[in-house]
Amino acid sequence: MKKAVVSSSGICTWTMALLLWLTALSVEAQELEYKYEVGGLLGTSFYLGDANTDRWYKNNGLGGGAMLRYNINPRMSLKFDLAAGKISGDAYNSANYTPDASDMTLKFDNTVWDLGCQYEISFWGYGTGKGFKGTKRFVPYIQVGLGFTYCNELSMSMPFGLGVKYKVAERWNVGMDWTMRFAFSDKLDGIEDPYRIKSGFLKNKDTYCWTMFYVSYDFGPKLRKCNND
Repeated sequence: MKKAVVSSSGICTWTMALLLWLTALSVEAQELEYKYEVGGLLGTSFYLGDANTDRWYKNNGLGGGAMLRYNINPRMSLKFDLAAGKISGDAYNSANYTPDASDMTLKFDNTVWDLGCQYEISFWGYGTGKGFKGTKRFVPYIQVGLGFTYCNELSMSMPFGLGVKYKVAERWNVGMDWTMRFAFSDKLDGIEDPYRIKSGFLKNKDTYCWTMFYVSYDFGPKLRKCNND
């Protein structure tokens, strides 16, 4: 009776095939991370200033733009946005008394252009939920940054706000982004210092708000190390 002989090369071939199959299953179960997101913004804008001192979402205008997000890790990102929004107001119909100044336009309808960068930090890791990192599809986040504003003049601005985002698919995201943007200018409404009050760092300046909904797409896969670290 002949004995069955299995060569060492055959054993190696089957072992390698098994390892490749297990590796493929492991990669499929892991979460693929991407460096960047690009997307579009659409929503509303309003202003607070000399013609509207305290009524939020009064004289809402249409706003929109584009965003690029650099994902540092599942909880931290840098977001760059370029957006424009309509702001309007009428100081004569404001609850706040405004001195009658013939050299000022007390009723206005302007467009604010904004280029900003915000640092975002999420409450939980953001992702599809696959793998061992424990990421979540729906996460809230807070943000703060710096930017430039153009409306009647060019000035710097300081955005601060919050938002939520939801991963609808592996590379598609939707979200709502809300920011108050404190301009270093009192000329967004064309009503510059009607009370003749000396301005400070953010004192006696105009503020505007974006409430934007967005859709974004992930691209640029990250280089993966062992164990997805």
